[in-house]
Amino acid sequence: MSEPKSWTERLFGGFRKTSERLSENLAPAFTAEEPETTPEPEAEPTPAPAPERSSAAAPTPAPSIIAKVATMTRTAKLDQATLDEVEDALILSDLGPSAASRITAKLAEKRFGLTMTERELKEAVAEEIAEILRPVAKPLEIVAFPRPQVILVIGVNGSGKTTTIAKLAHLFQEQDYGVLLAAGDTFRAAAIGQLKVWAERIGVPIVTGPEGGDPASIVFDAVKQATATGIDALVVDTAGRLQNKRELMDELAKIRRVLGRLNPEAPHDVVLVLDATNGQNALSQIDVFKEVAGVTGLIMTKLDGTARGGVLVAAAEQYGLPIHAIGVGEKIDDLRPFDPDLVARVIAGVA
Repeated sequence: MSEPKSWTERLFGGFRKTSERLSENLAPAFTAEEPETTPEPEAEPTPAPAPERSSAAAPTPAPSIIAKVATMTRTAKLDQATLDEVEDALILSDLGPSAASRITAKLAEKRFGLTMTERELKEAVAEEIAEILRPVAKPLEIVAFPRPQVILVIGVNGSGKTTTIAKLAHLFQEQDYGVLLAAGDTFRAAAIGQLKVWAERIGVPIVTGPEGGDPASIVFDAVKQATATGIDALVVDTAGRLQNKRELMDELAKIRRVLGRLNPEAPHDVVLVLDATNGQNALSQIDVFKEVAGVTGLIMTKLDGTARGGVLVAAAEQYGLPIHAIGVGEKIDDLRPFDPDLVARVIAGVA
């Protein structure tokens, strides 16, 4: 039986599709550097043939080895044509026009005219990606006083929202915080059932109500219970029915009013869960949920199996919202704090 992979291995494995896509898109910018060869001297006539030697002389390198060496030494002069190729590659890899333009502008500013190997260019791209990601890397910290800290979790159905709530609760447990869940997505019986299963599995209490019940009422009961029992973090699931934006907006507004009566600071966080496999479509969800719910931070899921992980960079550049964590698998501990430098290097294919 194979050893279970660490979360970093799953991150590398998941982003491999993204980094391979970026490498493929960058390929046209490079040419293989031909190894220099010294012309062989003309043979001088000898009076007699030399004695035969053993046939164990060094073999001629196989073509495949030569090809690998050529790939390792592929170079590009960072002129305007190459920068245009790089910008196109970044856009095609879901980093978005704004981030692509910023990265290539920085490359031009620092390295224009230099001849770079593919590895050197990827290292430079990784550093510029990290510059975009570092300002938004902010863990979701439990700092509210008085307790509980109320965290509304929002997102479209199918984004991994309900599972992410369980993983977030587990992450808080690892930090020795008391956690309570509230099943506020009352329009989907499956969501209530799924969250109850997760709550039992990780050993946290949960407040639920009937299918089709009033989410604000459930949140009211949950805050009361959390306050009475000394809970640190109350994590609330909410409906993700974007097809009726007005109805969803009214529902979330009612939840906010109820919370405001109990604690004027609540909700302390409104976290949007995004599915990385949606690529650029994830950005339109940010637009809608910012309007509907006042998003304060992001969690990006399903980064373990998509070629579209570059959208993380696009979201950071376009919105500047805190990225609290990333999902790199289906296990309970597969929600990890967001490490901008590691993610940048993995996306660029140099980790």
